[in-house]
Amino acid sequence: MKTIYLDHAATTPIDPRVLSAILPYYESKFGNASSLHWAGREAKEALEKARETVASVLNADRKEIVFTSGGTESDNLAIKGVAYALKGKGRHLITSAIEHPAVLESFKALQEEGFKVSYIPVGRDGIVDVGRLEEEVRPDTILISVMHANNEVGTIQPIEEIGEIAERNGVCLHTDAVQTMGKLPIDVEKLKVSLLSISAHKIYGPKGVGALYVKDGVKIRPILHGGGHEGALRSGTENVPGIVGLSFAAETAVREMDETVRKMRSLRDQLIKGILEQVPGSSLTGHPVKRLPNNAHFCFPGVEGESLILTLNEEGIAASTGSACSSKKKEPSHVLLAMGLDPITAKGSLRLTLGRWNSEPEIDYTVDAVAKAVEKLRRISPITH
Repeated sequence: MKTIYLDHAATTPIDPRVLSAILPYYESKFGNASSLHWAGREAKEALEKARETVASVLNADRKEIVFTSGGTESDNLAIKGVAYALKGKGRHLITSAIEHPAVLESFKALQEEGFKVSYIPVGRDGIVDVGRLEEEVRPDTILISVMHANNEVGTIQPIEEIGEIAERNGVCLHTDAVQTMGKLPIDVEKLKVSLLSISAHKIYGPKGVGALYVKDGVKIRPILHGGGHEGALRSGTENVPGIVGLSFAAETAVREMDETVRKMRSLRDQLIKGILEQVPGSSLTGHPVKRLPNNAHFCFPGVEGESLILTLNEEGIAASTGSACSSKKKEPSHVLLAMGLDPITAKGSLRLTLGRWNSEPEIDYTVDAVAKAVEKLRRISPITH
């Protein structure tokens, strides 16, 4: 069966060049970076070289990079770490209603500990209400966390504008940039962020490794305790092969971004145009222009998203309804509900996310398959009867 992978927001295949860079650290360069002997020094050198590379692509200093197990841990460390470190100053936090579960669940956990959280609404296009966010800032606000771009609908958030608000009020700003590296320019100085999360497996690197940028001077407490690795902010033996893979993938993603974005944007527009023309009643969700170059997210009234995913799977197409981290939840997407969609429409969603190696024939095949699948499901759907 012909297979087409269109779920790159969930994870990407590993780049063969990244795999080649990693393999020596599983085979001959296997030392523990904390060991004092030659093998340990070899691993330590690789670790610090990787830190330098990741810092460079973010326009940060190497001392501001903390390696973690991925985006979820980076988000947890940023949010809980700052909250615990600054709770003497205040216990009020701000985030948006459409964040990734790694962020929203961190805030919920802090609420259970007595912190107060303001959830900022978004418009129909998925953009955070910046005016409302500024109104919510108060003397005891210690942290704002808004994602760089939404993982479901691809809407890009005005982080620079939010960064100016945070800076004026002396509040730390964290952004989850897991979906944007290699698709949007990321410069921590221009974005005016205090903390920023990235993950390797979204940029053709290995799973299980990520990084958190922590601006010099930001007070943050560890949430994992042990041997004091990573500047005492993230104890645990460093995943040197994964970190080497992360740095190689990040450097490659940034170096090749212009070419990759140009190709993905062209395919995305072909996909959107094809589906909107061939599927009656379909609609594009998220902002029509301020969206990731690889994201096409639709709603199809009268169709259930999960059934559509399974039908497309029978045609060899890998897609999703939204966040892979929420795929086991039965409720409609919290992102779509926050954007004002009704629950039935929200359940009929489809997310197609492109990658480096997709092609025009694959898009043509997908448009045709989606049109046939929606027509078939509408004929048998109880929603339309």
